[in-house]
This record gives sequence, C-alpha cells and structure tokens, in this order.
Amino acid sequence: MFNFFKKKETAVPDNLPFTTDIHSHILPGIDDGAQDTATSLALIQGLYNLGIRKSIATPHIIGDMYRNTPETIAAALEKAQDACYEAGLDIELSAAAEYMLDDYFLELLKKKDRLLTLHENIILTEISYTSTPENLGEITAGIIAEGYRPVLAHPERYHYYQQNFDEYYHLKEMGFVLQVNILSLAGYYGKRAEKAAKFILEKKLAMMVGTDLHHQKHLDALNHPANKVIFQNLLGTDIYNDLDLIHKIK
Repeated sequence: MFNFFKKKETAVPDNLPFTTDIHSHILPGIDDGAQDTATSLALIQGLYNLGIRKSIATPHIIGDMYRNTPETIAAALEKAQDACYEAGLDIELSAAAEYMLDDYFLELLKKKDRLLTLHENIILTEISYTSTPENLGEITAGIIAEGYRPVLAHPERYHYYQQNFDEYYHLKEMGFVLQVNILSLAGYYGKRAEKAAKFILEKKLAMMVGTDLHHQKHLDALNHPANKVIFQNLLGTDIYNDLDLIHKIK
C-alpha cells in the first residue's frame, strides 16, 4: 500500500551558497588555524569541494598573541599557493588579515602602517570576546577617517551583544559591515549565537558571511548534510560577499 503522506525528503545541496570565502585561517603555521602546509592544503581542498572558488585567508593579528605582518602573511600565502599548484587545485587564493581592535592595532593605525585588506579599503576586524571596548565608536571613527571600511567578524558570537539585539543596529550605525559565521546558523557556537545570527540575517544587517575555517572539525560541520540544508535555506543564493558593492557604499 502506498503512503501518500510520507514526508518529502529535502535534497542536500552539494555546495555552500556562496563561492567566495572572505574569512578563514588556512595559511600554514602563523595563527591558531592550519599548523602546517599539509593541513593547509587539506582545508583548502575541503573549501574547494564545497564550491568555494575564491578564498581570502585572514590570519589573526593580535598584539599579545599573533603579531603577524604583511611579510609573514605573504610567506605563508606563498607556501599555500605552491601546495595548491603542485596538487593541481584551481582555486584563487589570496590573503588579508583579521585585526583585533586592540592597542597594537591602534599603534599600526596611528603609524599609518599598511593594513591588509579584503579588497580595496575593506578590512576585517574583531573585538574581545570578554568585553566590548569602551571606546569602540572612537576606534571605528578613526578607522574610517583613515579611509578604511571596517567589517566586524562574527558579531553574533560576542555574548554581550547576544543580550541586546539592538546593539547590532548600533554597530551598523558606527560604520561596521557585519559578517556572520555560517556555522553559527547551525548552532555550532551555541543556541545564543545561532539566534543572534538568524536575527542579523532576518533584519538584513549583514552583507558578508564566512566559514571562519580553522581545522578539520569546522570542515566536518560545514559538510554535514543537515547543516548544508540550513545554510541554503537561510542564505539562499550567492548574494553576500560582494566586495565591489561594499567598497562603493558611503
């Protein structure tokens, strides 16, 4: 006997709903991401298998932990690019940085050191998970005054904003472009981050999404069939990460 009321299965997408990843830690040996070239290549191959064709690696620059420079990042990028070439992996791989908005960053900004951008004047930033900088508005104004367009990485993960979603509007008013981690949508970082991420997308407060890929565990979660369906349902087609559009916004 046929069961006409059997629940229709949802097709699992093959790829992520975007082809450019603007946030990852896949360069070898310079932060808490890939620790060697072999791991770096495995992670990049994993992104490629998920449909990513352009990846902008963003190693941390944190004053008391990872004092990366354009030179150290360029050297690590070259190792990763060489590994991709030798493996026959046809992916556009470049690098910027994820800047912690700490005293070291302010020193770089004051000295007018060259900052590594995602595109043109767009820089990826993050803030402390423990507490928001008291002078965040002033820091943001200083970044903009120097001609940069700041992107705030994973605002849904900062617990002090999870208590008051109005803060996400405030971040936009300061001048931040908001970037959500795609794994937040699947509850990888907890229910509060998931709820916040979905709010940010629902209210159209984010223009960017990223994998924030560090290791195999992240890659496994990105590949999980149930998570792929969640990503596709919440993000739809590739409408995020339009770096040219963000650059033009005043």
